[in-house]
Amino acid sequence: MSQTDPSETPLYAARAPVFPRRVSGSFRTLKWWLMGMMLGIYYLTPWIRWDRGPTLPDQAVLLDLANRRFFFFMIEIWPHEFYFVAGLLIMAGLGLFLFTSALGRVWCGYACPQTVWTDLYLLVERWIDGDRNAQLRLWQQKWNLHKIALRATKWSIWLLIGAGTGGAWVFYFTDAPTLLANLLHGTAHPAAYLWIAILTATTFIFGGFMREQICTYACPWPRIQAAMMDEDTITIAYREWRGEPRGKHRKAEGASELGDCIDCMACVNVCPMGIDIRDGQQLECITCGLCIDACDAMMDKVGKPRGLIGYMALKDEPVERAGAKPQHVWRHIFRPRTTLYFTLWSGIGIALIVMLFLRPPFEFNVTPVRNPMYVLLSDGSIRNTYEVRLRNKQLKETTLEITMTGGEDHDFAEHSDDVELVLEGQETNVVTVAPDETLTQRVYVTAPRGSDLADERRTDVRFWLRDVDGIDRVSADSVFNGKDN
Repeated sequence: MSQTDPSETPLYAARAPVFPRRVSGSFRTLKWWLMGMMLGIYYLTPWIRWDRGPTLPDQAVLLDLANRRFFFFMIEIWPHEFYFVAGLLIMAGLGLFLFTSALGRVWCGYACPQTVWTDLYLLVERWIDGDRNAQLRLWQQKWNLHKIALRATKWSIWLLIGAGTGGAWVFYFTDAPTLLANLLHGTAHPAAYLWIAILTATTFIFGGFMREQICTYACPWPRIQAAMMDEDTITIAYREWRGEPRGKHRKAEGASELGDCIDCMACVNVCPMGIDIRDGQQLECITCGLCIDACDAMMDKVGKPRGLIGYMALKDEPVERAGAKPQHVWRHIFRPRTTLYFTLWSGIGIALIVMLFLRPPFEFNVTPVRNPMYVLLSDGSIRNTYEVRLRNKQLKETTLEITMTGGEDHDFAEHSDDVELVLEGQETNVVTVAPDETLTQRVYVTAPRGSDLADERRTDVRFWLRDVDGIDRVSADSVFNGKDN
């Protein structure tokens, strides 16, 4: 038979069902603990309460899109502070680069939502259908009442998990107890039911029927990871110089020439992606470590040393092949590339923390009313109108004083005692803003006839906002439009 032309190889292959066998070991135990922790965080976080006073929601983590706020325990992010969210996204990207450069696809194998929910679905599948051999028999079995009952039971549990996943997601966007009551009574907003339905369907399909295909075809990271990895990256590999040639018959003639691999297929049977790690690095490998557990268990049974399959760096391959001791794992992890990623990652994190705790407790912005640009009063003075938006980010009522100075921070009183700043609806230039609220205040500034402000076409000015009961003060720049002579 002639060799297949690579150009004729299809870009997409139909899914061949994978039935991974149950395995125990250190990596499987680690995955169980991580899965339980991450699922617990996801499902329970919306129910954590955090007292912020009578005017604010008491949900610890809340994406309040209606009021354009993000609450995270004691931290509140306002819409104009989106740079904090952007910084966190940059940190997430750099963190992914850091972990991939150091430990390969460790995110995919242990923390990716697709992996976590697939593990949960596999746990249910083994509980209902049995382990690998029982699942294979059931797959090949013709449809009968027994098979229909098992499939209906398994799919029902999968749907309940999917519904719980979608339900937990919408709880992050509004008060969880209130939304749950509305969902049960059928009075919730249609968008809530829609998103629960969408996430239920995607969780059910992706975790139950498209497990490997999501990682192979839908996720872009397997194709990007090559740029993040180098010869120092720690990843899973088969030590073929120790395992080859393979052979099962250890008492037959020539058995002394065989390697440690007994070709038991344990590493293949436990792989959730259905690949053979002995074929070398492959795009489908998510470096979950289950093949290591399976191989180590088999090596223990046949009296061979562990580590035939294990985490290693490409740089160590010729060293180990020659029988020498490889570099310590920390020397592979802490190298210039990962140090640079970590420095950037930690630098952004520190900057965000400093900005978070140094941000002022209140803010404001000033917008000149440009229709008209100015008003000429009967006595010849010039009046400008401004819309001042005051934002009190504290959990208490705050009294704020609004003043104005020139561009070089000197009072206009030095120019003229008659420059007047008046707040609409207020007897003084002091206004009270409710806790965690935004107030729009119209401000009138009048410059007398013959003054610098009145005679100059455009003058830079600076508005100041001061806490009457404290020491905090912030400023915002604007302009005063005078009469163009």
